Amino acid sequence: MLDMNPIYENPGSVEVRPAHLNDAEAVLGIRNHAIEHSTALWTETPQSPAQGAAWLAAHVDRGSAFVAETQGEVAGFAVYGPWRKLDGYRHTVDNSVYVREGCHGLGIGSALMTALISSARQAGCHMMIADIEAGNAASIRLHERFGFRHVGTVPEVGTKFGRWLDLTIMNLPLT
Repeated sequence: MLDMNPIYENPGSVEVRPAHLNDAEAVLGIRNHAIEHSTALWTETPQSPAQGAAWLAAHVDRGSAFVAETQGEVAGFAVYGPWRKLDGYRHTVDNSVYVREGCHGLGIGSALMTALISSARQAGCHMMIADIEAGNAASIRLHERFGFRHVGTVPEVGTKFGRWLDLTIMNLPLT
């Protein structure tokens, strides 16, 4: 059972807590907005409610999903999960941090990142990876503020909206 007490609070502004299955609709809305309007997720196919719920459930079961609330509403979410499927990578996780449209600049991304890194460290993870579309300056800056370092950029490895996308890879040692 997840502890539902907030693990990060910014009084009067942002509260971060472990996600639960009841957050699936709000998380899906944020994910699908990113799919439809940004290059943060490299797909053009929105998730169905069933797909979104299954995706979130896997992270909730692992204890690696968090939501940020402002004024009682989900304003962002963050997850970490296995970076690669082979067991040699079992101590390395990747992260995802998303803030609802209209809620940027309120400290939500930072609050979520704080919770995410703390949780991954407590879980005994060794390395956290961030795979970021190279033009996403805000995400790169957020990761840099938390000590992630740029370890490479792979050109033209994805496409979306009719153009090639470069992938910036950043990492943060957790141990």
